[in-house]
Amino acid sequence: MTRFSVEPDRVDLPSGATAGARRTWIKQDGRPIAALSQNAYRAYIYPLFTPSGVSVTAESPIDHPHHNSVTVGADHFDCLFVYDGHRTERGTYNFYVNETFQGRNTGRITSVSIDSEETDNDTLRIVQRLEWRGPIEWGAPDRRVLANETRTIDVRTTEESNILDIRSRLEPTDWDIVIGPTRHAYFTVRMADGLRVVDGGSIVDSDGRSTVQEINASDAAWVAMSATGPHGREVGVTVVRHPSPLPAGWYAHEWGTVAVNPFLHQEQSIKCGETLELGVTVAAHDGPAPLDKLDSVYDEG
Repeated sequence: MTRFSVEPDRVDLPSGATAGARRTWIKQDGRPIAALSQNAYRAYIYPLFTPSGVSVTAESPIDHPHHNSVTVGADHFDCLFVYDGHRTERGTYNFYVNETFQGRNTGRITSVSIDSEETDNDTLRIVQRLEWRGPIEWGAPDRRVLANETRTIDVRTTEESNILDIRSRLEPTDWDIVIGPTRHAYFTVRMADGLRVVDGGSIVDSDGRSTVQEINASDAAWVAMSATGPHGREVGVTVVRHPSPLPAGWYAHEWGTVAVNPFLHQEQSIKCGETLELGVTVAAHDGPAPLDKLDSVYDEG
């Protein structure tokens, strides 16, 4: 029996009008779990619900409109263009902010296909293929593809949690790329108002640290933000680092972000023909974090 469905949002627009963005819903037994969304700048996950139906992330907060719920991206994204067979010049872009940032023009991360397969009654595998496209610039095809990404999302459900295991495989197209160092990468989760520390919520990591300063300096396995929000329910979001080929640091803020960033302190080169694979787990839960399930994710990698 098929319990999951993956279906596009259906918006009844006036004749001749087209939607400016796209959304594909993920449901189990007709109940929304999350959606794959696409705006002009990136593909992201929004909304993300707990099993009781509470939305726990923010789509476009007023202070940082580019914090679109659950995102993949990177600032300081350099492409090594070769001229005359031997001369190398760097094109520098950002795949994080919606506007030019510190001189780096804005790229686009665009979904080109979504495939799904139900592996059991409680697990759905989604494979999303995306293109990292550069800006419109002189002397180049409009929005040339600088990298391809395969984003594999395993959606798991329990009585208390909706759990997304996200794995990103990034590979250059025709040029070597270099990412970082940057504070703006790679997996970023933006919490909904009411769950943030500045709203009275709490943050804690796997070793019991409870301030962002301590957590950002740590090697914690997971970080959780939770609160009893305006809806009167205790809910939270827990982010788990997967074992990584690069040392991935935490970059959290009291105003609502938790990021897993392997490019925080060093740059990483990915040559043509190579790939970089990184992963994170995001759990939206009613009540406390389901530590037994999340610790096993980190242990197994």
